[in-house]
Amino acid sequence: MLIRRVVLACTVVLALALPACSAGSTATQVGRVDDGVVVGTVAAPASLDFTSTGGAAIPQALMANVYETLVRIDEDGEIVPHLATGWDVSDDRLTYTFHLRDGVTFSNGEEFTAETAAFSIDYVQNEWTNGLKSQMDPVAQARAVDPLTLEVTLAHPSNEWLWSMGTLTGAMMTPTGTQTLATDPIGTGPYTVERFAVGESVSYSARADYWGEPADGDAAIRYFSDAVGSVNALRSGDVDVVWSLQAPELLDTLPEEFGVEVGTTNGELLLSMNNDAAPFDDVRVRQAVAYGVDREAVSQVVYEGLATDTGGAPVPPTDPWFTGRDYYSHDPERARRLLREAGYSEDDRPQVTMKIPSLPYAETAAELLFSELRQIGFDVSLVSSEFPAVWLSEVMGSADYQMSLIAHVEPRDVPVLFGNPDHYLRFDSEPVREHLARADSGDDQVGHMRRAVDEIMAEAGSLTLVNTPNIVLTAPGVTGVEANVVTDALPLAEIGRSA
Repeated sequence: MLIRRVVLACTVVLALALPACSAGSTATQVGRVDDGVVVGTVAAPASLDFTSTGGAAIPQALMANVYETLVRIDEDGEIVPHLATGWDVSDDRLTYTFHLRDGVTFSNGEEFTAETAAFSIDYVQNEWTNGLKSQMDPVAQARAVDPLTLEVTLAHPSNEWLWSMGTLTGAMMTPTGTQTLATDPIGTGPYTVERFAVGESVSYSARADYWGEPADGDAAIRYFSDAVGSVNALRSGDVDVVWSLQAPELLDTLPEEFGVEVGTTNGELLLSMNNDAAPFDDVRVRQAVAYGVDREAVSQVVYEGLATDTGGAPVPPTDPWFTGRDYYSHDPERARRLLREAGYSEDDRPQVTMKIPSLPYAETAAELLFSELRQIGFDVSLVSSEFPAVWLSEVMGSADYQMSLIAHVEPRDVPVLFGNPDHYLRFDSEPVREHLARADSGDDQVGHMRRAVDEIMAEAGSLTLVNTPNIVLTAPGVTGVEANVVTDALPLAEIGRSA
């Protein structure tokens, strides 16, 4: 929905405007382009290699810009051709034959062929360490029939595999480019990475030899540690777009000529509980958390009420298995009773340390959660964890935590989060894995996914606080911004500026 806001309080505007000079001086050196667009956002990537590093920042910067896929997920969530002009599926749903575009080249001049497509699939299976590699598990073999025909054989029918090929796991790479993934990614997309300043920006050069419609100009993504800095940069003209604004209270400070759009996302703001670490190895303690947290308050405090309540479930409303159920209504007394049943008392409260990533929305939400968890009987400590490097290493990588929170924005990630007991949630449920397997290979995908979600919530494997909104601000004259987030990409070539 498109909203326009007017300035309500001059004192707030002046307070925001004062630091704008410092934001502008940085922008002239980092992430500024003369003939393209600059997007400001949060959560900078520590590297450009998503094959070995989880999180949303890297694919957001690279997918559709540097890397492309055989198929693409359109705005309605449908699978459409991209680097493949089409495909055939055998009657047993085990063999996919892709017909590839002719004349596509990587940015280093190498041809994109069925050989490189087969290599890309094999590389996910054999070399990736990112947990999302499991999305390629259904593949038994990928082979080039001829330069423009790729045959992929699955070990079993999979309802989700082709869809996942439109996300980062389907990124097409060239063997010679895998040595520089972290700093100089090579893809078939409309841009090359011109400069990567860790923690600051990614700058792109438009490819004149791009196989499709070339980008109008160069582009950049700049990263800000706080929302005020990004809004100041927009007001001063140092960025053209603020993507995923984390402080919606700033909307009322914008002059009317700036555009504001609120889109849907795949983002579940997940309150993570380590199911393999005390006290959360007890399902009653996890359920106590689920009943004790006021999700509506989280939406109001963090997102000014613009977020969507999913009933606590890790499913965005756009997924077909979204049930709409309220799995855990706010019931502090029931939460306290569950803690007593688990053996805790006012004199023996469960000790919990929350590792909070250094992201604005997480820090704001943590203050509310600290208060609510203490009220129902937890003894809570907050520890800030530098994001992305430290948090990704300690929490997502090593599961060295009790409780945390992060917005998981990878599309359709329930099987990744809850289907692998070695994943950082350490959620281990044979019934859930069985439903997930049947959902992927059988005819009743929606039914089994809903039953899997029901079981996850019965066991309180985690708690989704809200489905996060995508709040996008645009400078006057900016066009082509699509605020609804369908996959893991932020396509820059579609964004333009009128004269």
